[in-house]
Amino acid sequence: QIVTGVSVGALIAPFAFLGPEWDQAMVEALGPDRTARLLQSRGLGVLFRPGAYRSEPLVELVDHLVSRRLIEAVATEAARGKVLFVATTDLDKQEAVIWDMGAIAAHGGEAARVLFRDVLVASASVPGLFPPVLIRVDGPDGESFDEMHVDGGTATPFFVASEIAQILSADFEVLPGAEVLHGARVYVLVNGELGGRPQTTRERPVVVITRSFSAGLMHSSRRALELSAVFARQHQMDFHFSYVPLNYPFAGPFNFKAPVMQALFDYGLRCAEAGQLWMTFEQAVEQGEKAARSVLKQSNDCPLAQAAP
Repeated sequence: QIVTGVSVGALIAPFAFLGPEWDQAMVEALGPDRTARLLQSRGLGVLFRPGAYRSEPLVELVDHLVSRRLIEAVATEAARGKVLFVATTDLDKQEAVIWDMGAIAAHGGEAARVLFRDVLVASASVPGLFPPVLIRVDGPDGESFDEMHVDGGTATPFFVASEIAQILSADFEVLPGAEVLHGARVYVLVNGELGGRPQTTRERPVVVITRSFSAGLMHSSRRALELSAVFARQHQMDFHFSYVPLNYPFAGPFNFKAPVMQALFDYGLRCAEAGQLWMTFEQAVEQGEKAARSVLKQSNDCPLAQAAP
């Protein structure tokens, strides 16, 4: 089993990796009461450091969820062969960096916990909104230096296809086309919409930054989904995905107000329980054609209009 996380998905990834027993811990750690305080303006501080919002609330949120118990649990599951990857964007190299979080957890101790936390914070630090995160690394010559990392979604919205095959090839001597991939089930959860919703953009720096980042992420997510679906088909993998449909009153990926977060959580839970959260590409195409020939669906419809038989 392989679990990956990018951006806000990086914060959820450890809990998905650990399984249903950790669902309640995820709700408590990332619930509306905690996320509602994430966006705190830095005021004039934005003139001296990049980022419209203070980093402390995000660091405190992640530091709370990355407990020693969670680190030990991740290390235990990694020892059983499960894999947890998180992506950040290295601004110095302008490339995505994929971190093996199980390997980090396996080191144990406070240093491993802090690195684990910093990687998650970096992966969720949207450029322009939150300051970048400096991560101390060791060079090939043994010299230590700082790398500047930001939101993983800047470089890649998610990774389930060729990137993982390459990592498996390097780490486990598995060729990208090997039969070990055949029959695998892939689930991609996109934290946002895949289609544009026309609206007037206010001439405010934060609004322009968030709308620009959302637009870029939306288009890169669509492209990544297409490539992942093709890769999955070529390797006989079962591919499903989910996203926020246009008929849901989505308030955007950066609205962390408690009522907004709770409503989205309840919506996702209801759709999952009804078997209408995940869809294949074929179902998405068929559903889109039906929607084009009919009236708009009600605002409470799930991503998959009808549960699969």
